[in-house]
Amino acid sequence: MRILFFIPLLVLTMTTQAQNKQETEVTNTVERLRKAMVDADGPALTAIASEKLSYGHSGGLIEGKQEFVENIVSGKSDFASIELKEQSISISGNVALVRHELHARTIDKGKPGEAHIRVLLVFQKQGGKWLMLARQAVKIV
Repeated sequence: MRILFFIPLLVLTMTTQAQNKQETEVTNTVERLRKAMVDADGPALTAIASEKLSYGHSGGLIEGKQEFVENIVSGKSDFASIELKEQSISISGNVALVRHELHARTIDKGKPGEAHIRVLLVFQKQGGKWLMLARQAVKIV
């Protein structure tokens, strides 16, 4: 009879550990993305972005993978620093939803500026890696 009690507990524990491992993987991927954007690291950005990336800016501009990477590497979108706050992660199967506030210092076209936005990132696990499938930003009001 005792074994019937422990089986559900074991399953719950294993599920929680798997979820925590996936959340850690997603957190690490978001940090690699943040760093690659600040460093304008084309190979790292290319490795994180899905071929089907839809990258939405708070001003309405929508980019695919190629435009996203090119605009950061070229300096058109130049991040001097990025700080992420209030991050939450929700995972369902092979999809992870990440929400956070992004606070950045920018130098777009040589002009210093700041960005303060809320972001929704959608990652999909493909081939054992979490890839950014979509991103949408909105201005903080």
